[in-house]
Amino acid sequence: VQLQACGGGLVQARGSLRLSCAVSGRTFSRYIVGWFRQAPGKEREFVAAIRVSTGAPFYADSVKGLFTISRDNAKNTVYLQMDVLKPEDTAVYYCAARLMSLTFVASDYDYWGQGTQVTVSS
Repeated sequence: VQLQACGGGLVQARGSLRLSCAVSGRTFSRYIVGWFRQAPGKEREFVAAIRVSTGAPFYADSVKGLFTISRDNAKNTVYLQMDVLKPEDTAVYYCAARLMSLTFVASDYDYWGQGTQVTVSS
């Protein structure tokens, strides 16, 4: 399984960005796909995840109501719509995938994409 993340960039505070994570392979529906982020000097933290088979989303408390995770089964792609961005959302965002149960722990995910930088200016 390979994951390809894109969509990052520079945006002003209160702006929006949509990240995409393309997942290779024919077993897309079996996966849980998550988004994590890592700011300089900080640990990687959970942002959101989705159970691809059902579309059920899960969010970190810090992004609830602001970020929306979704998937397009026809395109094997998971999206992270980020609205009302804040400077503290600045980080490298990674998508990751795993089978079985949903978890918020980065080390539980088996497959990772390269990061995409999100920078929010004040």
